[in-house]
Amino acid sequence: MTFKNSPRIYATYSIAASVATLALKLGAWGITGSVGLLSDAAEGMVNLTAGILALTALNIALRPADQDHSYGHGKAEYFSSGAEGILIIGAACAIVWAAIARFLHPAPLTNLGWGVLIALAASAVNFFTATSMLRAAKRFDSITLEADAKHLLTDVWTSAGLVVGLSILVFAPPSWYVLDPIIAILMALNIIKTGVSLLRRSAEGLMDRALPEDEVNAITEAIRKHVGQEAEFHGLRTRKSGSRRFVDFHLLVPGKMTVKASHDITEAIEAEICRDLPKCLVTIHVEPRECDKSWDGAKIGGICSREECVGCEKNDQEETGGNPVTPGLP
Repeated sequence: MTFKNSPRIYATYSIAASVATLALKLGAWGITGSVGLLSDAAEGMVNLTAGILALTALNIALRPADQDHSYGHGKAEYFSSGAEGILIIGAACAIVWAAIARFLHPAPLTNLGWGVLIALAASAVNFFTATSMLRAAKRFDSITLEADAKHLLTDVWTSAGLVVGLSILVFAPPSWYVLDPIIAILMALNIIKTGVSLLRRSAEGLMDRALPEDEVNAITEAIRKHVGQEAEFHGLRTRKSGSRRFVDFHLLVPGKMTVKASHDITEAIEAEICRDLPKCLVTIHVEPRECDKSWDGAKIGGICSREECVGCEKNDQEETGGNPVTPGLP
């Protein structure tokens, strides 16, 4: 994958946009003295740092699998989005601190009209960059691009709220300037919400959360399409690492079926799943349906084709001396 045809080019756009908007926001704060615009500039600094982290993570995530990382490097994206979440929360805390200081020590604001115009220009740059990155995130199935794009959009909406508030202050008496730190605190709370959301999604990725329900349903439908509606399977486990999906399960077939016939079925199932789910690696373990030892789903975990997997429970109790083990746990 060339640089121009990869998600890395969009992370580079994010960095360039962050440099431009940071310069604009610092200039707006410099001419107005508004703590609200200072908070906007602080988020611009976070945007720049996050863009650099995103590009670094994508460079790692796009490396091919190797001997030390046989499942690839896709989880690097979760570290990036998690670090971005921490940075966002840190910036929000700094904004609150600055706002409290302004409450305690009020200061007059100047050139608010110019400050508002500059903030609008910075928001326009972020908006066009974020919408472009969201389209790319969907195309490349990249949580890093999605996180960076949503962060930029958060900046756009908080900046829009800031512009509305400062526009009021342009025509308001000096006693109304207390709105400036109030606006800053409201922006900080919104930024914290975004940061917590990114941390949660990163944690889910690192903890190997199963694929969404609609994708799991597509997998089970592919199995039944090629084996029949009465298909028997268990240990269906799914996870995602960056943009790469992993699917594995045990398929139970008649013991008299030849190796060639069972192989042809698994090949057809794999092809069907990969057509529905891009960048998917499927592993299927074939077992004879008549053998009790084949029913070890309670030990493996995952999804079973039966609501009550009697064979799995029987086999598991034999191995544990009659004490059943909760499915999915060792």
